[in-house]
Amino acid sequence: MADRNKFIAGAAVGLGVAAVAAAGVGVQWPSAMAETRPAVTRVSTFSPPPGAPMSFADIFEKVAPAVVSINVTSHVDLSKLQGGDEGDGDGVPFPFVVPHGRGQGPRTPAVPGAPGGPTPKKGPEMQASGSGFFISADGYLVTNNHVIEGAETIKVLMQDKRILTAKVVGKDEGTDLAVLKVEGNGFKFVQFETQAKPRVGDWVIAVGNPFNLGGTATAGIISADGRDLPDSSSQFVNYLQIDAPINRGNSGGPTFDVYGRVIGVNTAIYSPSGGSVGIGFDIPADIAERTTRELMAGRKIVRGYLGVTIQNVTEDIAGSLGLLPNQGALVKDVVPGGPADKAGMQAGDVVLAANGQNVASNSELTRIVALAKAGDAIHLKVLRDGKTLNIDVKSGIRPAEAQLALGDGQGGDKGVPSDKIPVSPKSVVLGMGLTPITPALRKEFGLEDKVKGAAILSVADGSDADQIGLAKGDVIAKAGDHVVNGPEDVATAVADARKAGRPSILCLIWHHTQSGMQSAFIAIKLDSAKESSAK
Repeated sequence: MADRNKFIAGAAVGLGVAAVAAAGVGVQWPSAMAETRPAVTRVSTFSPPPGAPMSFADIFEKVAPAVVSINVTSHVDLSKLQGGDEGDGDGVPFPFVVPHGRGQGPRTPAVPGAPGGPTPKKGPEMQASGSGFFISADGYLVTNNHVIEGAETIKVLMQDKRILTAKVVGKDEGTDLAVLKVEGNGFKFVQFETQAKPRVGDWVIAVGNPFNLGGTATAGIISADGRDLPDSSSQFVNYLQIDAPINRGNSGGPTFDVYGRVIGVNTAIYSPSGGSVGIGFDIPADIAERTTRELMAGRKIVRGYLGVTIQNVTEDIAGSLGLLPNQGALVKDVVPGGPADKAGMQAGDVVLAANGQNVASNSELTRIVALAKAGDAIHLKVLRDGKTLNIDVKSGIRPAEAQLALGDGQGGDKGVPSDKIPVSPKSVVLGMGLTPITPALRKEFGLEDKVKGAAILSVADGSDADQIGLAKGDVIAKAGDHVVNGPEDVATAVADARKAGRPSILCLIWHHTQSGMQSAFIAIKLDSAKESSAK
């Protein structure tokens, strides 16, 4: 430390000498006597860098009266709480499981009644809290659906300490938004900004009720736009990512621009630990305004419907189809009798564009379709077997999410593993020992009638099929452009893919999961080195 101080002092002296020397001749060195020096004028106000606000105080003072705390009372079965949460907050912003392997973990709501959480059951009384804000002078408020889900009573705590009782006007699980109403008039309110689209890098201020602390403001910037989250909520919302810290209790609160306009509704955070790490997600103002306007009018949110199950085009899948990664949405299943089925769509189709908009992901396609009204024609550009088709689908009405969930395959018991069927070398393809599905195998593997193709009897150690997680009892329903009825169809498809110079082949696989058999398209690399070592 002494050497450092000496260096600083020496530098100061050196600068002084240099300044004097630069003045030229006739210089007189200062004497040791005291002398009167002019007073140094100090700047008393902070000057921020260009583009930054001097302070957020004026914004907060302007908007704070419109932001409220929402306290909810319900009865839940505490034994059903995930992670031992005791209900000291709203349960969201949700901590997301850190992505691992080839997939991503789901949202994990901590409070029963939140989307994806356990169903509330009558039990001990529980208090939970979140945030909300007035959007009209006559008492309409916006918050998250998960904040008030399962609520028996809803109390609104105003900035002036008044406590008002609220009722639910309408809610939409798809966007996780809800509209409440309190009696009275003359409330301070804020407005959604739907004209000027916020940009990445713009300043924002989030206001809410974190940890039941009451009106709290945090500031930051928009750090990304158009984010998909690893759960079903991204079907209808392309989130704003903000780095203004939001925490438990901020859910349903507003995020403002520097003019005090609402540019988003706080909904979730990314958090491996459950606490804020500075990455938050907002429902954009245009989606929130459109949804809340419908709910205030007493209308139910109705969305368009194709009747297909879709998945993203990954790098491996793109290689097998000759596409670029993140280009299109892959149809893995078509609902029998649904709009897409009636229009002639098939599993394996890749939707490249919808209503003139290029499609980059399954979420993007879902959002475009959701905007359609029942009976509207949805114009699709589809890739099938290497050819581009134009298909018009007459939109249906999307069923409730709970109803769609009931349509998931239930599967059955895989049965006892059996070595009764010999696997010849000709039946081993890409490290998988294959066989046609016999009635005995269908019963043994618990295969539903709709499951058709070649059953997997063995998988070679270290093969790509092994790395992916394919196992005995899974079924290959389609390989490349070939519908599969037996091993020879898979072998033919693999030969065609190699001839075309593909690095992998796209297969529709029925795979056993904890909830039964589920279908998905999977790209299997064309590596034949271990095809003869199936176990």
